[in-house]
Amino acid sequence: MRIYIKVTPRASKNEVTKISEGEYKVKLTAPPVDGQANKALLEILAKHFNVAKSNINIVGGKTAKTKIVDIG
Repeated sequence: MRIYIKVTPRASKNEVTKISEGEYKVKLTAPPVDGQANKALLEILAKHFNVAKSNINIVGGKTAKTKIVDIG
C-alpha cells in the first residue's frame, strides 16, 4: 500500500490523522535533524498500521515535509 504523508516535526505530541484515502497527516515530537523525524515516523506508522518497522519504507521525500511511504 502506498500512502502520502504530510509531516509536522517538533509538534507537541505524536499523532496520525487520516485526511483522505491514501493521505495522512502525522505530527511528530522529533526534530527534523539527522533523520530523527524519519525514524520517529517509521515507529509511529508501524504502531498505527500494526506492522513491523521493517515493512515500512520511505520511497520519496526523505528530506521533505511531504513523503511517499510504502507499507507492505
